Amino acid sequence: MNIQNKSWYPWLVVALLWVVALLNYMDRQMLSTMKVAMMGDIRELETAENFGRLMAVFLWIYGLMSPMAGLIADRINRKWLIVGSLAVWSFVTLTMGYCTSFNQLYVLRAIMGVSEALYIPAGLALIADYHRGNTRSLAVGIHMTGLYVGQALGGFGATVAHTWSWQIAFHSFGLIGIVYSLILILLLREKRVVRETPKAAGNPMGGLASVKHSLGMLLGTVSFWVILFYFAAPSFPGWAIKNWLPTLFSESLGIDMSRAGPMSTITIAFSSFIGVIAGGILADRWIMRNLRGRIFTGAIGLSLTIPALFFLGFGNSVVPIVGGGLLFGIGYGMFDANNMPILCQFVSPRHRAAGYGLMNMTGVFAGAFITSWLGKSTDAGNLGKDLALLAIPVALAVILQLGTLKPRVADKMED
Repeated sequence: MNIQNKSWYPWLVVALLWVVALLNYMDRQMLSTMKVAMMGDIRELETAENFGRLMAVFLWIYGLMSPMAGLIADRINRKWLIVGSLAVWSFVTLTMGYCTSFNQLYVLRAIMGVSEALYIPAGLALIADYHRGNTRSLAVGIHMTGLYVGQALGGFGATVAHTWSWQIAFHSFGLIGIVYSLILILLLREKRVVRETPKAAGNPMGGLASVKHSLGMLLGTVSFWVILFYFAAPSFPGWAIKNWLPTLFSESLGIDMSRAGPMSTITIAFSSFIGVIAGGILADRWIMRNLRGRIFTGAIGLSLTIPALFFLGFGNSVVPIVGGGLLFGIGYGMFDANNMPILCQFVSPRHRAAGYGLMNMTGVFAGAFITSWLGKSTDAGNLGKDLALLAIPVALAVILQLGTLKPRVADKMED
């Protein structure tokens, strides 16, 4: 029986990749909550600047690899790219449990950046090919909830480390990913919307001319440059929240990191879950009446994050801090559910993974910069104030997006 032909299989693909997305974020996120537990064995982690360097190296490598990952995903079997990516970063996670020095962690964190970068463009492009109608935003949104749940579970890294050890946390989560990669081999199937030409079929990578063509198609349009900025600007606060919210909760509320870690990550994950599902459903219905429906939905989401950043930055009690986290998560979730679907309105299927790879690069570079900057900001006692300032590029992104992005179709199929 070929399960790929079943009407429910596109949703099974979303379910299978949901778990991969969960593991993708859980493995990268839990390090941010285990700083205190690891400091006793790795003394270099005592300074926030060093910890920021450790988080930033992942982002720089991840960002540099993202365009290449997209170009690769547009040209080879995405199933095996996803399986291989998961297996490698899970093994790296397991190996981190054996680290005894900052340099070892630094190298492994860089390797994790390479392996994890290969997943997102391939995974989202595969989902977009399976969901071509009015289910695309919801399908992408459901997939994105896996990232949020993974982020929340990553917060329990501090709890596992506090109860047992940080080494056991890395060993356990890494082993889970290795086992799951075997399940994907059995159940995941590739799907290409565009039939490959005989020339392309004989040369999977398509050659240098193919790469130049993809980059030319993407970078030669004003709309794609706007999408790049629209994606990058919210990445400043987005990555700041992912990497520094546990610290902000701990400092602003005066609680131990073993409590602040789960509290902060669950707050964001729960609210993002609501936002991404609501944003997916709203956008899929809105685009049936207006081609800019997905763009409007994303703009509403980003607008919600602006007051949220002020609550988080200047709050000093539970209500504004947690309330700001909830509002930010809902808004960012609505934005997140529609990034790939908006890209699909301007870019054809054969270039979408490459397009998202470039988007990922700009977003991650913004995150790498802000992670290092907020490390120094934390040491200087200015984390909250500097976090609030990140509302400025978000506001600019909303204005630019609404003023310039005007798609002609709901799903572009030709170059």
